[in-house]
Amino acid sequence: MNGVLYSIIIGAIAGWLAGEIKRGMGFGLVGNIIVGILGAVIGNWLLGAIGVSIGSGIIANIISAVIGALVLLFLISFIKRS
Repeated sequence: MNGVLYSIIIGAIAGWLAGEIKRGMGFGLVGNIIVGILGAVIGNWLLGAIGVSIGSGIIANIISAVIGALVLLFLISFIKRS
């Protein structure tokens, strides 16, 4: 249960930060949590695929999730424009 709560908190923070960085792409609290959780998965995969390690801990998890969330928001905005 702690893992799920941890993922929701990291997802909420990452989704909110990504929404603030990429203005106009906020999805509300639940949407930001979903974007943040999906962003964490994307960020961990992407950073691992290119061989980048930013460390461990909560700050590293947030940074990785924000990177992934920004990639996800970029893809969403690209698809919406098409």
